[in-house]
Amino acid sequence: MKGRSKIYAGLVAVIVPVTSVIMAFGGTPASAAIGGSGPYPADYETSTTLANHTIFRPQTLPSERLPIVVWGNGGCSANGLSQGNFLREIASHGFLAIANGAPNGSGSTTSQMLTQSIDWAVAENSRQGGKYYNKLDTSKVAVAGFSCGGLEAYAVSNDPRVTTTGIFSSGLLNDADDYQLRRLTKPIAYFVGGPSDIAYPNAMDDWGKLPAGLPAFMGNLNVGHGGTYDQPNGGEFGRVATLYLKWRLKGDTTAGRTFVGADCGLCGSQWSVQQKNLTLDDGTPPTTPPPTTPPPTGGTPTCTAVYSVQDQWNGGFVANVSVTAGTAALTGWRVTLNLPSGTSISSLWNGVSSGTSGSITVANQSYNGRLAAGQATSFGFQGTGNGSGTTASCTGS
Repeated sequence: MKGRSKIYAGLVAVIVPVTSVIMAFGGTPASAAIGGSGPYPADYETSTTLANHTIFRPQTLPSERLPIVVWGNGGCSANGLSQGNFLREIASHGFLAIANGAPNGSGSTTSQMLTQSIDWAVAENSRQGGKYYNKLDTSKVAVAGFSCGGLEAYAVSNDPRVTTTGIFSSGLLNDADDYQLRRLTKPIAYFVGGPSDIAYPNAMDDWGKLPAGLPAFMGNLNVGHGGTYDQPNGGEFGRVATLYLKWRLKGDTTAGRTFVGADCGLCGSQWSVQQKNLTLDDGTPPTTPPPTTPPPTGGTPTCTAVYSVQDQWNGGFVANVSVTAGTAALTGWRVTLNLPSGTSISSLWNGVSSGTSGSITVANQSYNGRLAAGQATSFGFQGTGNGSGTTASCTGS
């Protein structure tokens, strides 16, 4: 069941003037300046043959072919500079990044505009005499987007030209849209703003419904829905997104180690990480996926559970429960929640619940039950009533 946040649904559905969209997502339009931390200082341009789009590219095109990234903006804003610092950073590492919307444009965008971007890049790569002739790697295409733009990315992720999908602080709004998850066949990555991100429940619900065997990465950085896109070079989201694209679109296995394995570069950092079916080479999982944590060793399995309210509004709330293994590794865990009278759970992610009110138990999912000694995971839920007063205890196995 979708943990549909009314606030999140409003953000992705409402169309407002562009100045309001920019303020809502903490953004300031990027200036027309060369930048990025990569080896190819990047800028943006427009094309008469691709109306209402903004094209971020290295100022001087390198000899290597550029993989293609097509991007949907937060709020489905038609301002192609909404996440300009972030996209310019990506382009500076040798990518062609095309955002929906003209620079400082107004109005809203559609998922079809992402398809137009791919069509245009493929055509330009074949157009003799054009600046991009034989300069693009049209076999490597990422479709991605932030918030409402993430919904646009989902909508076109089944395009056979797409190599990977990136979902940034977004998730499907309704169970009726879950067919978009079932048809996924290429690797996908989620980059979310943690439990305080209003899209968190939806993203985690999607994560739990991905097709079996699909290579997938989930990273949560507790910065909320606005992310770090407007920081210099797109901040931490810009750094991590660039590494992911270098891995998936350029075959950079050093960058891939940021995401793969129990000792991945983001593991044990400020990011909360989950992985499914990931390998370094081509993303195809082995026949028998290796465990992401060491098997249990000696000692009595114990665990602790810490309950916290992430957001509270009139009549509802979002809560998170952090589960931490004790001195011995776990093969599974079970948390008992005692909910106050008048409080109930409407949706839950990263766990399996025995009920919705009173005293209930939440068991681990198949992908987050094995924990090394001292390792932590979490589950969350959206509830009705008051989030305070709930107690939590944990039993390990």
